[in-house]
Amino acid sequence: MTPVLTLSIHWLRWQTTLIGYAIVFAVVTVPAALFIMRDDAPPNADLLPEQISAQNAATTKVRESLRFSAAVRTAPFLKIALGLFACGFSMNLLGAHGVPMLMDHGFDAMTSSLGIGIIGFVAILGTLILGRLSDRMPRRNILAAIYFIRGLGFFALLLVGSRGELYIATAAAGMVWAGSIAISSALLADIYGVRLVGVLYGTAYLGHQVAGMISTWLGGWGFEQFGTHWVAFGSAAVLLLLGAAVSLRLPLTGFTLMAPTMVSEP
Repeated sequence: MTPVLTLSIHWLRWQTTLIGYAIVFAVVTVPAALFIMRDDAPPNADLLPEQISAQNAATTKVRESLRFSAAVRTAPFLKIALGLFACGFSMNLLGAHGVPMLMDHGFDAMTSSLGIGIIGFVAILGTLILGRLSDRMPRRNILAAIYFIRGLGFFALLLVGSRGELYIATAAAGMVWAGSIAISSALLADIYGVRLVGVLYGTAYLGHQVAGMISTWLGGWGFEQFGTHWVAFGSAAVLLLLGAAVSLRLPLTGFTLMAPTMVSEP
């Protein structure tokens, strides 16, 4: 969409482009919400067969005793929330300032938009691969790899000097661009069970949006104050690397984590 919108702004006005995008967005998402998404998934539909067979009565009892107020105070939730904060910080920053940043570094508007567009295009394949890997490998390792590679990608975007370097950097970033959202949700389900995953993920995702607000403001303020994009994009890279580090310390399951909680909960 980024190159398409760039062409639309060039041919039409940005106001017309924005209205047109809003119409297309509504036409696609509203029918999807009404006619495709379902709430009546059968029990354990999100578990693999071996995971279902491994469950036992004690695990179920422990997870059902956990309350939302207790879950949000545990270290795994805070680590996942920190990762989503870094994710939102980087995503919104690139969406708002990616093309202007590349143009300030000497690329023309179309080349800049194609570079950003490559991220979304490659992410189609990358998301499918990450989804398959998340069913075969520890999800915390995949989440850490996503944040780590994306963090390096933000440094690369600041340093690229040619079209080839730009397209290579954005293609690499695209492979890990869209996986953190789904894997964070899956990790919350692994650790806390599916009963609380909706409210826990919604709460953690609030940090994602707050981070997006901060990074969008910081991108403009940092450039106006210091004349460089390193303030905002460098901050995004550091946050992503921090998110990678804390993700590696997430538990693989919630069995050990939840057991002590049952003693203190009424």
